[in-house]
Order: sequence, then C-alpha cells, then structure tokens
Amino acid sequence: MKAIILAAGIGRRMQPLTNAVHKTLLKINGRTIIEGIMDNLINNGISDVIIATGYRSAELKEFVSAHYANINVSYVHNERFAETNNIHSLALVFDSVKISDDILLIESDLIFEEKVIQRIINSPYANVALLDHFKSGMDGTVVTVSEQVVTGIIPPHLQGAGFDFSDKYKTLNIYKFSKDFCNTTFKQLLTYYSQTIDDNCYYELILGILIYIQKETIYAEIINTELWAEIDDPNDLRVAEFIFDKTKRLESLDAAQGGCWNNDMLDFCFIRNMYFPNNSIFSELKNSLVKLCQNYGSSQKILNKKLEFYLGIQPGKVNLLNGLSQVYPILSLLWGDKKFLMPEPTFGEYKRLFKNSIFYADRVDIDLAYIQQRAKDCAVVVFVNPNNPTGSAIDSSAIIAFAAQARDKIIIVDESFIDFSRFSSLIPLLEESALENVIVLKSLSKSLGIPGLRLGFVYSCNDQYNRLIREALPIWNINSVAEHFLEIILKHKNSIEMSFAKTIKDREIFLSALNKLTFVKKAYNSQANFILVEFKDDAKLKGLVASLLSEYSIYVKDVSPKFNDGKFYLRFAVRLPQENQRLIECLSACLLKG
Repeated sequence: MKAIILAAGIGRRMQPLTNAVHKTLLKINGRTIIEGIMDNLINNGISDVIIATGYRSAELKEFVSAHYANINVSYVHNERFAETNNIHSLALVFDSVKISDDILLIESDLIFEEKVIQRIINSPYANVALLDHFKSGMDGTVVTVSEQVVTGIIPPHLQGAGFDFSDKYKTLNIYKFSKDFCNTTFKQLLTYYSQTIDDNCYYELILGILIYIQKETIYAEIINTELWAEIDDPNDLRVAEFIFDKTKRLESLDAAQGGCWNNDMLDFCFIRNMYFPNNSIFSELKNSLVKLCQNYGSSQKILNKKLEFYLGIQPGKVNLLNGLSQVYPILSLLWGDKKFLMPEPTFGEYKRLFKNSIFYADRVDIDLAYIQQRAKDCAVVVFVNPNNPTGSAIDSSAIIAFAAQARDKIIIVDESFIDFSRFSSLIPLLEESALENVIVLKSLSKSLGIPGLRLGFVYSCNDQYNRLIREALPIWNINSVAEHFLEIILKHKNSIEMSFAKTIKDREIFLSALNKLTFVKKAYNSQANFILVEFKDDAKLKGLVASLLSEYSIYVKDVSPKFNDGKFYLRFAVRLPQENQRLIECLSACLLKG
C-alpha cells in the first residue's frame, strides 16, 4: 500500500505562523506534523510515500530526506500551488506516478494516533472514508452516512447559512482507495474536472459526484475513541496540544480559565445551571443571531430597565453588568482603601482586589456573632451568600438585621448562588424596607446557565452608589445577544424556577452518592449548585485532579489551597444526573488504580 500526502498549500489560515515555515513543520508536543504522519505510516507498515509539494517545497523535502532516508519517498510538485486547490495537486500525482497499489490519501494538516491508521487499513472495504461524529469546533468537508455507506459529501463552500450539522459526520481527510478506482473512475473524472472546469476546488467534490451518480460506493469507517486533530488555524494548535499532551491538560485549562468549548471533556470545575436556557430560548437566539450581530446594543438606561422588568423591582436601583466580574475593579476604585471584612475561603476576586482585608472563617458553617465581633473596625463587610467554595449560606433576614444595626458600614452581599439555596434573595426585603448601606451583587451566569453571555448586576437603594457605578460603565456595556436574552427570559420564568428545583434535587442525590464513597471523608451539605468534598488519605491523592483529566477527560477544581489546613478538598459542580454518576464511577476507578 502506498500513501499520498497532500502538502502543497500555503496554509493561509495558519498565517503568520506559516510565513516563515512550512505548515507541516510546525511542532505539537515537540514533534512536527509531518513527523507524526510519517511515523504513523511507518509503524503501520507503509514505507512507500508520495508527497505533493508546492509552498516552501525545498524546505519540506530537505526535512523529510534528512529524517526518513530509509524509506521510499517521491515528490510531485504543484508549481501553481498559490492559485489551485488540492484537486489539482491530486490530479498531478495521478498523472505523474503509476498507482500500482492501493493508496492511503492523507492531507498534511492532521495529527492522529496509530490506531487511526490501523482502523482504515484494517477496514474490509476497498474504498473507504475515515469519519468522526461532528462536534463543535470542527470545520471542512462533512458527509452523510446510511448503513455504513457515505451517501453525500458536502464541501465547505456548500455549507450555507442555516446548514444542519446535527446528523453529519466530519471527514478526517484520510481515505483508502483501491488501485483500480484510482486508475479508472476517480482519476478520469478528477483529471477532467481539474483541467477543464475548476482546479481551485476540493477533490471531495469529485467523490461527491461519483456517489451522487452512483458510479462508486464509498464506505464509512467511523472512529470512536481514537484521537485525532486537524490543524487549520493557530487556535487548533492549542486544541491539539490539549488532546495529545495529557500531562499538560490541567496546566492549560487552569491558565485559560475558560474558552474550553473545543476541548472534549466533562467540566465539573466551572459552574452553571444545567437545565437553563431551554431549547426554545436557544432557537429564538439562533433565529435572531444575524440581526443581533449587525446591530448595536442599547444604552445603559434601557439595559437597566430591561433588567428591572425581569427582577420585578422599582426603577433606578440596578446596573446591568457585562458579567459580575466587571464590578469588582469598580468597587475597588471606590472603596479599596477601606478596611474590608470577608469570608475565608471565598471567591478569589475579593481577596485579590481588596488588599486591606481581614477575614472571618467559613468552615462550611458561618457564625454571625463572630462576624459582628470582627466587623467592629471595618468599613466594609462582605457576605458571599451562598459562599464559594463551601456552599454555606445565611438567612437573608439575618443579614438585613445585621445591616440595619451597622448603618455606618457598607454591606456587600454576593448572591450569585442564592437561587439554589433554601433562602430568598435580599432584594425583595430591600424593596419593602430600603437600607442604603447594602449593595447586592449577582452573577446571572450561574443561575441562568449563560456564562458565555456575561450577564450580572449590582443592586442598591443608595442613589449615590448607583450613580458612581453607572458612571464607571462604558456607553455600550452589553452585547446585543445578551441583551436579547434578557428580553426573551421574561416569557420563561416558570422554566427558570423549574430548573432551580431540578438542580437542587440532583444536588441532593449527588451529595448522597459522594458520601457513600469509602475514600470520601465528607461531602458537605451545600446551598449552591456545587458540592465541597473532603477526602481521606490526603498524601495518596496527589495527582488525582490531573489523572481525572488525562485518563477520563473530567475537569474538577482543587480548592485545597483555599483552606490551608493540609487537607485535600475538591469542589464539584452539579451537572446532569448521568454526568454526576460518571464522575462517581471515574473517581472510584482512578483511586483504585492508585
């Protein structure tokens, strides 16, 4: 069997990285892309390789000749690489080289493990395409499949607006073709089309035509657990590193603090409502997406009004935020010089921005009397209710009573997780009886399940505080998609409440299951949509977080440093029941392996 590697293209989408080096010579995990392809071919018994060259051909040939002198490598050069596409490169190969064996056709922007090549070599079919289930982040040619036969091939230029990817498969751009197919039907139509109709298109178009006119049957070999990645643009390099360098997965995710939509993993680290938004909301956003992207959002005054409608509150008391994190630097500028009292442990932004702070301990239990004692010399008191990562919460009426007795102090109350607790928000109480020293903060990402839209707010009955915060906000503070979401959810309040109830039910089942694990010392009762777990045998658990990620693609949060007591703590987001159960199973398996 021969292999044909198509490597003529400039790699424009990889610029500026490809301005000074051939795309196949970019490195992932210390090895060039071409080395990954060549080594996999050799390890699978293929030592006869044809490389179609074009851009920076001398550089590529020199590298391959130096590293693979012991195998048979020949080259076919596409002089018109800048103006043609892979159909022309493949036609040149067919015209220049005698195809005396079955071939593997491979595009040169792929990273894959040996099992991928084994899968297609061992396929019983003569003409077969290697496919994967379509996932977010993939692009390029997709296909339709019925009974293990490819029924349609759709190149990128035919994937118009509204194209449905849900039932499609992604080609890995690895094919096995018989020598007879390459020397007859495929070669004839490919050469004719490239020479007389269009030499700046994809060879998959020819496969699609042959399938459509029923001249050839292309079978589908669909991979399952085999690892692969396509390197189309610089962002794909980071995704490929995540897939293939398992030892650095945790470091990569911790440094990124988000942006994980292209990483295939189960995320128990970042917290969101798993039951909201519902499909109806997503459909409405999708239908309006073009208009939303083409229009500016509203002024802050109108944004605040829309938020007031959702919260059902009196006007003039809220400022809508581009995520709650937007307010922390503002609060720091306003009162950062004052002495703060805040819980320890808690969300890291408080400790990072408010340096002049003392603390009250939250060991999954908060003593309000102790807070009152500690607050005597403080100008600002912070309640995170429920607190993160402990899940501890205080009755809102007790916080109101505390604030009423301490009117000389600013009371900041973060209620980002309050909807998952047994306590109500402070806001209805403040609507009935205003306290001007209280500021309520809330992230809507956690409760409404939309961290990517970045929505939060700050509420106060103090006109001066509201004005100072409003003056610190930019003229266009929220994107149009987030603003429209705020309009839509007015029609879905029942669904929102149901999502909270479902999450609470799932949390209690999850909590019970965690407490049954022999290696868990205690999974603590939580008033949020996450659970804090203390483990036994701390010394034996080093590396558990990294192992869960590398072996099972499960990402969890190690919060042990926040407690500084030498014990081992993890925080688990509450996800869907089947996902929570998978975590339980993988935790057990990981610890049994030691």
